[in-house]
Amino acid sequence: MHLTREEEDALDEKHGQALSIAYKILLSIGKATNAERLIPVDWVHLSGVNYNTIGDAGVKFLTKNSEEMRFLAPTTINPMGYDSHKQNNLSNNFKRQQMEIVKAYEKMGSVPSFSCIPYELFQLPDRGHNVSFAESNAAVMANSVFGLHTNKESSLSALASAVTGKAPYSDLRIRSIRDPKIKIKIETELNTELDYGILGYFSGKSIKESCVSFGPEISNIEFYKTKSLAAALGTSGVCGMFSNKEINGNNVSFGKEEEKSVMDELNTTESGDVIALGSPQLGTHELELLSNMVDGKKFSKKCMIFCPRSLYEKASNSGIAQRLENAGGSLICDACTCLSPLLTHEEYDGVITNSVKAAHYLNKSSGVSVSLTDLRSIIRKYTM
Repeated sequence: MHLTREEEDALDEKHGQALSIAYKILLSIGKATNAERLIPVDWVHLSGVNYNTIGDAGVKFLTKNSEEMRFLAPTTINPMGYDSHKQNNLSNNFKRQQMEIVKAYEKMGSVPSFSCIPYELFQLPDRGHNVSFAESNAAVMANSVFGLHTNKESSLSALASAVTGKAPYSDLRIRSIRDPKIKIKIETELNTELDYGILGYFSGKSIKESCVSFGPEISNIEFYKTKSLAAALGTSGVCGMFSNKEINGNNVSFGKEEEKSVMDELNTTESGDVIALGSPQLGTHELELLSNMVDGKKFSKKCMIFCPRSLYEKASNSGIAQRLENAGGSLICDACTCLSPLLTHEEYDGVITNSVKAAHYLNKSSGVSVSLTDLRSIIRKYTM
């Protein structure tokens, strides 16, 4: 990799050990991905915020390095493990360690967004600008919908980009790689957000390219269905971007058999004792859609609704939050369904959700069975 004199000086610890560590991380990633150089990024979004995802070693790393590390790029952060404004039964150790993570990121200069949908909360850079997003759904949405350029970053690579303001010029930051070489040929009808999530999950598992085409079938779908597609695609494989371009390359078929194979993998129970909505977190449109569905009704099961705090405040001002709470929904801010300590197999036999991403993590990481059902069916089955 070619480094500027300034970058070489930083690598040689002339500007401190913390900056040198960050450059060493980017240099290693750059060499592994055949990057020729580093380029500036306008925005960084970090994962590795939930104590469940980074553990004690992560807390120790962040606490130590926050003494010297400072973010040069504007930096937002992913959800943490719980809503600190609500009572819960979590251990004091979990809450203490979670707050150490929060303090470390704030000390380094992050915006305390605690959201996996930063593209719905903040003004985006212009199309074609480079960012560094570690949250997989945000990376896929940034590339595919908003025309930003990012790789699917790890928590460590994005942290290094936040400290340096730079990222390796490789993979989806190169325009030619953003052109799909393979297409998913859709041979079944797609109606619900769950249908699109299943398509995304199958595609992520099947495609080893950075970008995939779905053709014009996905051109005019609703935003919340696009989120479902992006989140599932980012969960199951390496692919970090989808396109609606028609191509003359290889096709992979997606029909009823492929749809069934995903459901057989992720739909592991007929029902559950709690409903969990919000992976990715629900945005304003989804909160409004859900509130209209449940207006005048009551959930027959406990229902957790995960959303960003800033959108919860807007929903409170508009009456949307009150309608959801009147229906028995519990709105949880700053956290997400995935890897949440609020959803464990010790407390719940099964979770009902419309999120393919949540189903993946609940089944495979949390050991909780999942009833995977589209949103309208959830409301029809579990409200009175």
